[in-house]
Amino acid sequence: MGLAGGVLSKCPNKPNCVCSEYKKDANHFIDPIIIPKNNTVDTFSILKNIIQEMGGDVQVESDNYLAATFTSTLFKFTDDLEIRMDSTRKVIHIRSASRVGYSDMGVNKKRSQSLKKLFNNKVAAANKSMQLAP
Repeated sequence: MGLAGGVLSKCPNKPNCVCSEYKKDANHFIDPIIIPKNNTVDTFSILKNIIQEMGGDVQVESDNYLAATFTSTLFKFTDDLEIRMDSTRKVIHIRSASRVGYSDMGVNKKRSQSLKKLFNNKVAAANKSMQLAP
């Protein structure tokens, strides 16, 4: 885990990883999260809370980077989730990968999609309530 040259690492040549940093890597690419233009809330706090709600354990936190682990209930496999916020482009990049094995049966992609959906819903609700506040 960690940034390599300021970006998330590329996925290995296995189907148990997804990443939004490398669009040309079609086998592993997922779309990043778009930060709304009218955003007025702390997106990093929201991401951290969502990760914890999803069962993740935040390991590393800095200004523009979060790293968390998820452990499967049955076999106790560990997956790594990394998030890099690109404030200038208003996107949040995601990388989710299994530490061991070859296939993950789509778990990392599903986790990333769930994270994105929860984030978009919570940020929209938070921004809406901020606009309604006197």
